Amino acid sequence: MTRTERLLQLMQILRRHRYPLTGAELARELGISLRSIYRDIATLQQQGAHITGEAGLGYVLQPGFTLPPLMFSAEEIEAITLGARWVAERADHQLAMAARDALAKIAAVLPAATRHASESSGLLIGPTVQQLGDNGQLKQIRQAIRQQQKIHIAYQDERGQISQRVIWPCALAFFDHVRVIVAWCELREDFRHFRTDRIQAIQMTNQSYPESRLGLLKQWRQQEGIPAR
Repeated sequence: MTRTERLLQLMQILRRHRYPLTGAELARELGISLRSIYRDIATLQQQGAHITGEAGLGYVLQPGFTLPPLMFSAEEIEAITLGARWVAERADHQLAMAARDALAKIAAVLPAATRHASESSGLLIGPTVQQLGDNGQLKQIRQAIRQQQKIHIAYQDERGQISQRVIWPCALAFFDHVRVIVAWCELREDFRHFRTDRIQAIQMTNQSYPESRLGLLKQWRQQEGIPAR
């Protein structure tokens, strides 16, 4: 790995994390010495990267600095292509079209050889034959999550009983055969999981829920024993 490649990789590592990474952690991931990390951090800072922190405390890349786009490795191209193809096959219609559009935009500005690698990737997603939920409902759920708004749903449980719920959706989990909303339920006064294929009706309330989505997710992870990523 050349030093230029190493600097780019160092930036990518910092971009993946929102919390400080120590020099030792960075050195271990890159397989270089701690002294080299300190030199590389100083070089990136001199080139305009807004990296805050110091030796012993950790480093964070602040928003506002971007690398030249589309400098993807072969593995990154495969990951992007495979992920977009999965969304195109498994998500609701609008999200599927967005995935295809995103791939097309990326391919349009990639170097020819890299574009060919993306378009001819041998990593494929098999079709699904199971109905995973109403497209319009999934669009509304995603909108409510983005806007941190309450929604009213008529929900049918596994026994066929229907209840009326006002929920605060904070995440939508995509499994192979089911979509599950993670939400705070006002009726149960606790977190609950709702399968989208069991939602009989949905109504947007245009009411913001009183906590942030990220705060709710943090509480849910702690309650479920799921480590933060």
